Amino acid sequence: MDNTTLAFRPFTVSVSAAEVADLQDRLARTRLPQPSPTDDWDAGTPNSYLREAVAAWRDFDWAAAQERINAVPHFTAEIDGQTIHFLHVRSAHEGATPLLLAHTYPGSSIDYLDLIDHLVDPVAHGGRAEDAFDVVIPDAPGFGFSQPLASPGWTVGKVAEAYDRLMRGLGYDNYGIHGSDNGAMVARELGLLNPAGFLGLHVLQLFSFPSGDPAEFEKLEPADYAGLEHMRWFQSVGGYNTMNSSRPQTVSVGISDSPVGLLAYSELFNSFGNGTSLVPLEKILLEVSVNWFANAASGMNRSYLENARADAAAEAAEDAGPRINAARTGVAVFADDFQTIRVFAERDNENIVHWSRFDEGGHFAALERPDLLADDIRAFFADVR
Repeated sequence: MDNTTLAFRPFTVSVSAAEVADLQDRLARTRLPQPSPTDDWDAGTPNSYLREAVAAWRDFDWAAAQERINAVPHFTAEIDGQTIHFLHVRSAHEGATPLLLAHTYPGSSIDYLDLIDHLVDPVAHGGRAEDAFDVVIPDAPGFGFSQPLASPGWTVGKVAEAYDRLMRGLGYDNYGIHGSDNGAMVARELGLLNPAGFLGLHVLQLFSFPSGDPAEFEKLEPADYAGLEHMRWFQSVGGYNTMNSSRPQTVSVGISDSPVGLLAYSELFNSFGNGTSLVPLEKILLEVSVNWFANAASGMNRSYLENARADAAAEAAEDAGPRINAARTGVAVFADDFQTIRVFAERDNENIVHWSRFDEGGHFAALERPDLLADDIRAFFADVR
């Protein structure tokens, strides 16, 4: 890895009045499609939801949201020719543990706004000073304000290497990572790298699937079969995976020109309308507003193409074999999220030392139950402080 010194520049989110007016004009001229015969979530984001969401978006106070976003320190750095935007909040408590937070798709560093204070000031939330963290929250290349993409090839593996450089450049000799969704995959890649001083990865998902060995199924418990059913359901509704993995630029044309198109394509925030999501509409509108103003659709969609091509190349390689993560690993499984199946996860990750389940919350736990998530992160890293 390139260990050259990084130059950090302060950054302020600054959306002009003209950009806000343009968004409002586009929302006012929204043309919805002909409705589905049942106008529900069965075939995708329904008109009934979009009408309510557009009305709320037209009343959304971006100025207040921008002020809140800028209330924490923002910076940019150039790594491998790519500008990476990140939040960096140091704890007032001495000896705080450095922690990188890696975000979701279709999210950004904004995913973690509600989690920051829980982590940097645990005393204010009923915790102990010794449980404090310094937090670093990057926008992955192509996401949020890490725009535009300067080059192809930004796989989760390359992002992991860049994040290690970022943490070293900030002066941290040791650190851990928490991630969900795309961020969970980046976290596991860091586990595979397992650089010096790495304290471990805490994730909401380990994406391990059946290998085809019948012996694996003999170890499954009833809850694991429910997890398999959840995987099948997700595959049946997650068509964006295929589109982003094959023609991301094509789909990005529509959702970069239409804010309502971007909102509809962000249906994962609603768990595809299955009624389980606890993410309030106001937080969804904040996430989508950031992606709109950053014009992030093309970059974040392309991440799927880069990973798909890398996976295909790895499978085609003659020396392809299992990639086992040996780093210290913790998993928090939320009730309405992808259900990591421990039998498969332990096959691919040989040092899982922490496993917890929660009866409330889902794919965007940082937006839904930041209190529970912060407690679990603290519990995982308590033994390595």
